[in-house]
Amino acid sequence: MSLAPPLAAADLEAYFQRIGYEGSHAPTLATLQGIHQRHPQAIAFENLSSFLSQPVELDLPTLEQKLIYGGRGGYCFEQNGLLRSVLTTLGFQVTGLGARVLWNLPPDTITPRSHMVLLVNIDGQAYLTDVGFGGLTLTAPLRLVPDLVQETPHERFRLLQDGERFTLQAQIAEAWKPLYQFDLQPQHPCDYEVSNWHVSTYPNSIFVNNLIAARVERDRRYGLRNTELATHFLAGTTEKRQLTSVEELKTVLTEVFRLKLPQNNDFSRLFSA
Repeated sequence: MSLAPPLAAADLEAYFQRIGYEGSHAPTLATLQGIHQRHPQAIAFENLSSFLSQPVELDLPTLEQKLIYGGRGGYCFEQNGLLRSVLTTLGFQVTGLGARVLWNLPPDTITPRSHMVLLVNIDGQAYLTDVGFGGLTLTAPLRLVPDLVQETPHERFRLLQDGERFTLQAQIAEAWKPLYQFDLQPQHPCDYEVSNWHVSTYPNSIFVNNLIAARVERDRRYGLRNTELATHFLAGTTEKRQLTSVEELKTVLTEVFRLKLPQNNDFSRLFSA
């Protein structure tokens, strides 16, 4: 039986400069927490490539060129793929998992494993680690402990367990909302390649038909869905703004989400009648 090749070593210096991390490089919980808090503030969730019919590649050199050196963001396979290589290079024990998205879907909906999450083991304790879930991405790792309400720099989260399945929930106002469901079956690069190809090219994919971006600040979350920009403050209020031109959209992408736009950046279909 052949074994999967080891992950390539990430460019730690460039990555840490990109996210503004200056802490320890030791594979400890404090290091993981520091990285996890800064990553989604610096590297926005976005699907510009799939929306613009451009390829989405998951090999480490491409991820580094896009998310680190190129000033872009990405979605879960890119964000967590890069983070997995960084953590592995630091000496963490990391397992890639696949999740079924439940956010804003009717109860009992069955979805494919279209979301990538990470499980990081530190001193015998497993932590759910995820910097790629868009508008409600985690800003801290969570202990893999069922029914424990866990604080993060932003929302409160908890994990429910039903047999081998875990469901991640976020507390929104007074209600607990499910984000996704997963089990502990390890996923391989080929599993992510199939899912990534589907979500980035399938004609009915949400990432093909909609422009989506998200980024966090210490006191708020920014979310873009096509031409609507929402700012969700941790105090509980939300501000919404309707964008009316391609020029305004590009300004939001560069200034609010801090993205360098690709050369081919024709967003005009969002504003066509």
